[in-house]
Amino acid sequence: MSLPLLRKAKSSTGRDRPAKSPEPAPAPSVRLVEVDEAHDGQRLDNFLLRLCKGVPKSHLYKAIRGGEVRVNRGRVAVDHRIAAGDVVRVPPFRLPEAPVRFVPATEFPTVFEDDALLAIDKPAGVAVHGGSGVDFGVIEQLRRARPQARFLELVHRLDRDTSGLLLVAKKRSALLGLHQSLRDGLWNKHYLALVAGDWVNDRQHVRKPLTKWSTQSGERRVKVDPAGQPAHTIFTLKRRYGSYSLLDAELKTGRTHQIRVHLASCGFPIVGDDKYGDEHATAAAVQRGFRRMFLHAHTLSLPHPSTGEPLAFEARLPEDCVKFLQHLENP
Repeated sequence: MSLPLLRKAKSSTGRDRPAKSPEPAPAPSVRLVEVDEAHDGQRLDNFLLRLCKGVPKSHLYKAIRGGEVRVNRGRVAVDHRIAAGDVVRVPPFRLPEAPVRFVPATEFPTVFEDDALLAIDKPAGVAVHGGSGVDFGVIEQLRRARPQARFLELVHRLDRDTSGLLLVAKKRSALLGLHQSLRDGLWNKHYLALVAGDWVNDRQHVRKPLTKWSTQSGERRVKVDPAGQPAHTIFTLKRRYGSYSLLDAELKTGRTHQIRVHLASCGFPIVGDDKYGDEHATAAAVQRGFRRMFLHAHTLSLPHPSTGEPLAFEARLPEDCVKFLQHLENP
């Protein structure tokens, strides 16, 4: 059987002519973006990262330093803070086409919400944002669930495997105010951690400087280092469970993995910690049906970013943690 021949398009004169090839996509062009009130006071580099999704940070910094990015026609530094009404010149950035990611619209248990601030109870196992092999996190899911929201930004972070209180700002002014109160030491943050071992002191201050490093595979880690940044945690014994101890951890500084590294360096690793924990303690917990890191952001008090009114939040210990403690108490 013969195959059908491809038909050629005919010209207006009736003569055959080659089929018209698709037109190339138009080249990206320069954009002039006016800053609205929601982004008043934001750093220029952070503004561009949000505006130019997917563009590597190094490309944005190069464009700013090279004068391709301008604010009100003038060259500025990467840390320049933009103001409402400013006009930002954004040069074209070419990106390879990426597959469209599916981000589920998800609301998380709400502890507190008003027009400036949202406090949620984050489940363990959920990243706070996408990146480093994670397609999406809490903030992307919240934005998808609230398409009408003009502004939603993380105020701080929690490790993926840590559960508990997480703050999201709903206004730029609230975000700036919360960051300022955090820098001023006005936050009081307490975590609950179950550690392997019989904790000795009822109350103990741990002051050990920390520094970040990377493994050969590129995984980010933290270690105690005399040349590192100062880090201070206060641990209070809540209850003993034989070869385990439940501790309250009060953060006086907020370094990456601070509680986890401080406890591991003291010889009391957190149960289920896959980076700094004890394999035997974690395996014993898994045998009892507990398959997560036992670290929970329990309470948080701070001034309201708009009114200064004292706020106090609490996220109860998750049910899987409660059941594991009950099992330890009644083996």
